[in-house]
Amino acid sequence: MPHSAKKSAQETLARLPEDADWDRIMYELYVKQKVELGLKAVAEGRVISHEEVKRQLLGNAD
Repeated sequence: MPHSAKKSAQETLARLPEDADWDRIMYELYVKQKVELGLKAVAEGRVISHEEVKRQLLGNAD
């Protein structure tokens, strides 16, 4: 069963040092959120290949 956002945030905060400042806390939570969103996209098949990204960005400049 997937963790709730609150549980995930609590686990992330528990791993931080006691003297972590607000910037570090916000950074860690932001990165955790982005990683979880990326993993969800992969699980749902919402991905494109590296070759497709190159084609979209560079056109046919192979």
